[in-house]
Amino acid sequence: MKRHASAVWSGGIKDGKGSISTETGVLRESPYGFSSRFENGPGTNPEELIAAAHAGCFSMALSLMLGQENLVPERIETRAEVAIEQKDGGFVIPTSHLDVVAKIPGADQATFERIARQAKEGCPVSKLLDADITMTAKLES
Repeated sequence: MKRHASAVWSGGIKDGKGSISTETGVLRESPYGFSSRFENGPGTNPEELIAAAHAGCFSMALSLMLGQENLVPERIETRAEVAIEQKDGGFVIPTSHLDVVAKIPGADQATFERIARQAKEGCPVSKLLDADITMTAKLES
């Protein structure tokens, strides 16, 4: 199985404009540019999309791994924060932090943390990222 997305860019780095589209059409010519990436301007940016992919992938991996232990989550809410930093004359994405809050009937904190760590390591997006991936995990009762 393969998935794809595309980006189109026109112009210079600061005055140029781009758009991002996905195979499914969920994003269709969604605008991005220098201001949305580096200045909190309107539009999306690659780091935001990586964070969305990481949060979604992790949540599904956690659900899978919980199910393997006969635990069914009522709700998993994951927020991923991806950092972009200037380094050696360029930019790097050194970290992705997962902040997960879940409601899982029958789970205790130790079991939840163990399975969450396994999901963090096992999620395909985590494996893709060559970054320090951290996480906080909170089980609601």
